[in-house]
Amino acid sequence: MATKKVKKVETPIDQRETFVSIQKNFAESDVNVGEKLRTLYELQKADTAIDKILQLRGELPEEVENLEKEIADIEATNARINQFIEGMNLTIANGKQDIIDCDAAIDKYQKQIENIANSREFDSLNKEIENQGLLRQIAEKHINEAKAKIAEAKSDIEYNNDMISIRKGDLEAKQAELENIAQSTAREEARLKSERDACAEKIDARTMSAYNRIRASVKNHLAVVPVYNGNACGGCFNTIIPQRLVDIASGRKLIICEHCGRIIVNPDFAE
Repeated sequence: MATKKVKKVETPIDQRETFVSIQKNFAESDVNVGEKLRTLYELQKADTAIDKILQLRGELPEEVENLEKEIADIEATNARINQFIEGMNLTIANGKQDIIDCDAAIDKYQKQIENIANSREFDSLNKEIENQGLLRQIAEKHINEAKAKIAEAKSDIEYNNDMISIRKGDLEAKQAELENIAQSTAREEARLKSERDACAEKIDARTMSAYNRIRASVKNHLAVVPVYNGNACGGCFNTIIPQRLVDIASGRKLIICEHCGRIIVNPDFAE
């Protein structure tokens, strides 16, 4: 009776898992350990070269993004100011209509005064004329205040437009600089990304997860380093014990630096 082949159950990747479990998974892989270590080192080389290209761009992408946001914010401010001006123009229009209404009422009351027969009516009409005069003054005051606010708002828009013009000039210069760098490195970057993808395809998900985690946790983004100066980690430069040096040289084990957590490989890979 033929025996059934037991299918290996893959445990979910845990970002907090220990390097011991990763080393075990590494050793149990169908791919030769030495070949896997060399592939990891080639992956690191490609990532390092890509990092250098990105460093050439420096803070340009962020500066371009900030300038675009600043221009958009100023334009949004101008839009709000224009809405405010529209509101003030409506205030002026209403004020002018109020003045027309007041003048019409005053004219009506003055004509009525000519035909009154007693002082009581005369005083009442004069009071109405006086009230309409006050309302007219208030309308004129609102008109003058609105005109002053419009003038101030237009001054703000003029200043903002000057700032937009300056920032757009800065943006065009930064975009041209970034485009120039991108064009000069596009072919090399595409080649490196192709190499990186080819390496990544050969590495299992658990090891890639650990590699990316190490890269993210160290300042220089070096997750895989060769032995330095014969007996030290190429990442943190701490001394490696002799037995680990033997294991690294054999290329049959995944060796993790006990000080910095980087993967250490045979220096022959660098050569």
